[in-house]
Amino acid sequence: MPDLVIVAYRPLPGCEAALARLARDHHPRLAALGLVTDRAPVLMRAADGTLVEVFEWKDGATERAHGMPEVQALWADYAEVCTYRPIAELDEATSLFATFAPL
Repeated sequence: MPDLVIVAYRPLPGCEAALARLARDHHPRLAALGLVTDRAPVLMRAADGTLVEVFEWKDGATERAHGMPEVQALWADYAEVCTYRPIAELDEATSLFATFAPL
């Protein structure tokens, strides 16, 4: 069964534009490796600048991804421009209808 995930990326100072570029390219890169479904990802920005991505891994792809050098390189790119945050830490997560700006 596919896994639908929500990920929050907090940009490092001065890395907002680089993170946005990386986030826009994330799904196509994973798709080229056969790891994600055709479901279109959703990219959005929280009020504090955190980027939020919703996308769907193919069945079993999360486990396969951990052993792939291409994915490890992609995650290294993310490590240069952001930190990961639990979605619950975003102020928007406390609202019944969480509202974000589209990316």
